[in-house]
Amino acid sequence: MLAYGCPADATDEYIKIGESTTIEILKRFCRAVVEEFTGKYLRSPNATDIARLLRIGKDRGFPGMLGSLDCMHWKWKNCPTAWAGQYAGRSGSPTIILEAVVDYDMWIWHAYFDLPGTNNDINVLEASHLFANLAQGIAPPANYVIQGKEYNMGYYLADGIYPKWSTLVQTIHDPRGRKKKIIFNETRRMYKRRRTCI
Repeated sequence: MLAYGCPADATDEYIKIGESTTIEILKRFCRAVVEEFTGKYLRSPNATDIARLLRIGKDRGFPGMLGSLDCMHWKWKNCPTAWAGQYAGRSGSPTIILEAVVDYDMWIWHAYFDLPGTNNDINVLEASHLFANLAQGIAPPANYVIQGKEYNMGYYLADGIYPKWSTLVQTIHDPRGRKKKIIFNETRRMYKRRRTCI
């Protein structure tokens, strides 16, 4: 079901497992994944993780960067007809949106699926919990220095649709000059690696 997006009743035809058994197996699989990986992967970064992310960002020419933020829009081919209107995006067909933050090592440490409705990257960002801790002042410290100025908040690399917040740095779309081209090429490489992961 996960690999091919087929409904539970279709598995009986191909692998001779009944619909109710298929659903129960899928639920057990999901519970096992959560149990096994919650402690290491399904969590926000702690102070040690932040230090590692800042070190990696600095080594790659992005001091203070905690990861890349983006939304993916998938066409929901097997959306139930009764739900289709709720999940219709600007394309008119049902879509699912996933917001994710990924670091250079492809660790996805923040993921948020949207709610029903016509959502874009901005709506999803405002509804997700990514900046909730930061707004309450309880996020782990991210201290770094750029050109002699000290900063205490990390930032996320994002594309141009996101708001111009101090915690979101937009990519350079049209680089001019040697230094900007180097940054542009590094950003593009990171973006391509992130896309292959998601």
